[in-house]
Amino acid sequence: MSKESSPSGVRPPAALTCVLLTLALAALTVAPTGCARTTTADAPEAPPAARTVDAADTLHGIVVPDPYRWLEDFESEEAQAWVDVQNAYTEAVLATFPDRDQLRARLDELFQIPSLGYMWERGDRLFFLRRDPENEQQVLYVRRGVEGEPTKLIDPEDFGDDVPVGLDWWHPTPDGRLLAYGISEGGSESSTLYVMDVDSKELHPDTIPHTRAVSLAWKPDKSGFYYTRFPSPGEVPDDELYYHRRVFYHELGTNSADDPLIFGGDLEMHTWTGISLSTNGRWLFGYAMYGSAENDIYLMDLESDEGWKPFVVGLATRTSGVPIEDEFFMSTQHEAPNGRIFRVDLTKPGREHWVEIIPESENAIETYMYVSGRVFVRYLENAHSNVRVFDRDGTHLNDVELPDMATVFDWTGNWKGDDAFIGISSYLLPPRILRYDIDTGELAVNMAVEAPIDTAPYVTRQVWYTSRDGTEVSMFLVHRRDTELDGTNPTVLTGYGGFTSSTTPGFARNRYLWLDHGGVWAEPNLRGGGEYGEEWHRDGMLGNKQNTFDDFIAAAEWLIENGYTSPERLAVWGGSNGGLLTGAFATQRPDLAGVVISDVPLLDMVRFHRFYAAMIWTPEYGTPEEPEQFEWLYDYSPYHRIVDGRAYPAILFTTAESDSRVHPSHAMKATARLQAATSSGRPILLHYERKAGHGMGLQMSTILDQYVDYYSFLFSQMGMRYGRAH
Repeated sequence: MSKESSPSGVRPPAALTCVLLTLALAALTVAPTGCARTTTADAPEAPPAARTVDAADTLHGIVVPDPYRWLEDFESEEAQAWVDVQNAYTEAVLATFPDRDQLRARLDELFQIPSLGYMWERGDRLFFLRRDPENEQQVLYVRRGVEGEPTKLIDPEDFGDDVPVGLDWWHPTPDGRLLAYGISEGGSESSTLYVMDVDSKELHPDTIPHTRAVSLAWKPDKSGFYYTRFPSPGEVPDDELYYHRRVFYHELGTNSADDPLIFGGDLEMHTWTGISLSTNGRWLFGYAMYGSAENDIYLMDLESDEGWKPFVVGLATRTSGVPIEDEFFMSTQHEAPNGRIFRVDLTKPGREHWVEIIPESENAIETYMYVSGRVFVRYLENAHSNVRVFDRDGTHLNDVELPDMATVFDWTGNWKGDDAFIGISSYLLPPRILRYDIDTGELAVNMAVEAPIDTAPYVTRQVWYTSRDGTEVSMFLVHRRDTELDGTNPTVLTGYGGFTSSTTPGFARNRYLWLDHGGVWAEPNLRGGGEYGEEWHRDGMLGNKQNTFDDFIAAAEWLIENGYTSPERLAVWGGSNGGLLTGAFATQRPDLAGVVISDVPLLDMVRFHRFYAAMIWTPEYGTPEEPEQFEWLYDYSPYHRIVDGRAYPAILFTTAESDSRVHPSHAMKATARLQAATSSGRPILLHYERKAGHGMGLQMSTILDQYVDYYSFLFSQMGMRYGRAH
């Protein structure tokens, strides 16, 4: 849920452009060493070969063949017939795993463990997400006071049965009495905005379409709000509907078609805009974001008629801020790749008047918030959370004592309140929300997930290994304390490495089945992420993207060399940008793993920018339209690195019909190409999900089905049987 315009806290701007898909990967079990491999002899030997076409692009003098381009029209009758055959083949292969029913039963038990999600404190109300066993998705609740009884506000299941509906985002008013929220169907994230009276649950007549991933700022008097939306069909050419995100103003009770354009009309169409408003309603901030590494900020004094003025423009770095009354508490990476914080008097906004209150440190600032004269700063210390509390002048007051190697997954507080709520979890700690008393510094559990899991047999370790260019990279390992380093342990290696998104310790309920049966879980902190500041990010973007793949490959080599696993017992798994990661791994080092899962991936890096809103990712990846950048992209593009006759691992690609971020043709074309090319005899599978998108709004029953498939694939390809300890 977007918190981009929160007046007391900020999220990194990367959250707006990131193709981040966070998957709570499920669990595996293993058979004793030497057990017979489960075969797919009863399944069809292979799907019918996909036809090829004589299609190619000539870019900068290089001819780039694209024999499966016809699959880019994935809604065509021919492509849908091909998808039906692929899904049938995948189902037939996965059905041969004999323990699917037992696997489903155990995963279902684990999915019954509740979840806690994002939260927002406004007025005397705490809004938060929670999913209980009876829920298909997370439900939005509101609670009055510290110990008030939660009341259900929005349950996506109440919106219909035929097509899954998702709650995409939500923004309460400063006093918590009204709520603007976005609903979309089928995982599309194409939201329609609604406004609810929180106490009565009655809807206002106001509805606004095309509010995908909205940035929204309520006026203090609740008379209206500033918000972002995309064009309606017909306003721009069809191939530009995912761009031109602009800021408008809506007065409650008026026709949204008449909402005036406020900000962004003169910006290039690929620029991602955002909005925030100071707590006194005077200062309006317009954000112009250029990928995950750079943004500009413009300022308007609503008590004058001078319009927008440049505030932080041209620094070519990330800057964000918390506008409190007539001050702006601003974090920037300008001349400080780990971030530093200034206090700016908005009546004198010139840079010469900025006052640095929290200097750069050896740890990267992840985000921060302002509560009752305190600045809470969340640092990443060796890729896990560390929270420090300062006064408004930057004097360090104290640290918030968190469990070892924990992650703050969210936090909230009123800017003049008397408490802060901090949500934490770790690999071995189920989610809980802590209440921090501003006056006393006392920290106490306010809400917690009860999980019937004994964590005593497990251990979390952080290790360091050397990547190809000599860079030291950290990696988290989770496994049983009695794990023997004999090279036989089945291991899942997963990662992301992009858009400043950080891989940190987090709770995944279904992972415990894997751990219980001797599995090793490995998560490296790859370059391209934000774990070690902006330099770490930039070392894994644009022309440095191969560093991300080298870091991942080196992690696999380290696990093998140090006796944790072997290539045939190693599976790599990632989604979205992490799907690109696993696709690059599979095509660059197919000898290092036996199994690959690539969820909703980018795989054709020569044509990725042609679909949906992918042009907003070119600051991260580069564009094939530029000769030098084409060279980077073409060199590692997984679809183009596939070689006829090479032995590839068993691979499962997934995609979804309503995915509005990554085009389904990435997975479809790579599936067809690999099925024709591989010589290993191991299956190349595609699962194409209908009535789903990039992962948002999925029902728990659908998630359960997906994970049964994932692990049936892993079990069968790694010679594993459910219920037999390693």
